[in-house]
Amino acid sequence: MTGLAWLGAGLGAGLAVIGGGYGIGRLAASAMDGTARQPSASNDIRTSMIIAAALIEGVTLFAEVVCILLAFKS
Repeated sequence: MTGLAWLGAGLGAGLAVIGGGYGIGRLAASAMDGTARQPSASNDIRTSMIIAAALIEGVTLFAEVVCILLAFKS
């Protein structure tokens, strides 16, 4: 049973990292597109992008911690 807990934790952490990477990738692509369209707003776009990237990374880290805690619970 412990092996399945470790497998589930590994799969969950992997999916969390893939989702976080995908989200930050889309965020950066949209920010670059917005900067290309409005170069004068690049500072505002960069600030918003950094805040959103931090939130995405926070959720990803939380998901990884939950997966690790579930693995050690069994």
